[in-house]
Amino acid sequence: MSSEEFTVTPWSVEGEIDYDKLMVKFGTEKISPELEARIEKITGEVHPMLKLGYFFSHRDLDKIITEYEKGNKFYLYTGRGPSGKIHMGHLLPWIFTKYLQEKFDVKLIFQLTDDEKFLYSDQKSMEDVKKFTEENILDIIAIGFDPKKTKILIDTKDIKRIYPIALEIAKRITFSTVKAVFGFENSTNIGMIGFPPIQAAPCFLPSIIEGKPTQVLIPAAIDQDPYWRVTRDIAEKMGYPKPAQIHSKFLPGLGMQGKMSSSIPETAIFTTDDDKTVDKKINSTFTGGQPTVELQKSLGANFAICPVFWYLRYFFDTEKKSDERARKCKSGGLLCGECKGNLKDATKPFLKEFQDRREKAKDIVDKFMFE
Repeated sequence: MSSEEFTVTPWSVEGEIDYDKLMVKFGTEKISPELEARIEKITGEVHPMLKLGYFFSHRDLDKIITEYEKGNKFYLYTGRGPSGKIHMGHLLPWIFTKYLQEKFDVKLIFQLTDDEKFLYSDQKSMEDVKKFTEENILDIIAIGFDPKKTKILIDTKDIKRIYPIALEIAKRITFSTVKAVFGFENSTNIGMIGFPPIQAAPCFLPSIIEGKPTQVLIPAAIDQDPYWRVTRDIAEKMGYPKPAQIHSKFLPGLGMQGKMSSSIPETAIFTTDDDKTVDKKINSTFTGGQPTVELQKSLGANFAICPVFWYLRYFFDTEKKSDERARKCKSGGLLCGECKGNLKDATKPFLKEFQDRREKAKDIVDKFMFE
């Protein structure tokens, strides 16, 4: 696969992503400095994930802000397909979602698509997915969402709540549409073909809960955007506001290309990894460095393709420190071993604290469930 080629679908992200091309392909808008300024006026700050461009694209975020300025609150909606353990790449959008919940003082629906993950994988049994669902819930709660304003929706458990909405959606979407958007083929099982309305349903659930048209903002990685494109097409015909999105990039995996993946454990740092495992994974990480120390000192390295740099930038470095790290890396004044050491020193206490919160989450799961 050449650097010009990349694939982004709800189930697969491969290659070196050109996010500008992806925005054109998906028809989304870049988050402008003006929009950032409007958010800052409300929140008092520009979150680092916005400022550093991790959240970079949107649909109708400006309309959400305009309505909020008029006194009309929105709901947040995001989700997780429980196909494996949670890694650090999953945490970034969730941390940002928590920030939005706190700053805008809004409610959140967090969907767990256990049905989709069972349907998609030939290898996973329903029991496998159930175990991942239970474990993933602990990670979600450990982020620190407000239990009074957060509900976790499990598709198979809460299907009565969303199925009537999903039926209304399903009736308005043709097979030719989902075939074109999702790439379904004759060999695709009919469960997957019928799944998109289930994922769309929580976009309209807040309107039903509140008893009036209620806007929804979806913070999520841009690979999930196809679901919302289809949903937006039929929202107003059903009497609901179009769901808005704010899209994140992908935290790169520890290998050469692509996002971090639970299905390739060596490419991901999981929330449950111990110190020894973290050390081993970071020591083995692909970097943008040269083959030898001498070459790196004379030629410099390429931080743009280095997962270690991006982990540090998005999770741990200040903007100033990250910019200085990039400058030194490019000029040959910084070796990969030093950055790997910095990442290990920052990641291990971060995970220890997260694991403590994760353990405490076991006692409060019920507070987050729909009745």
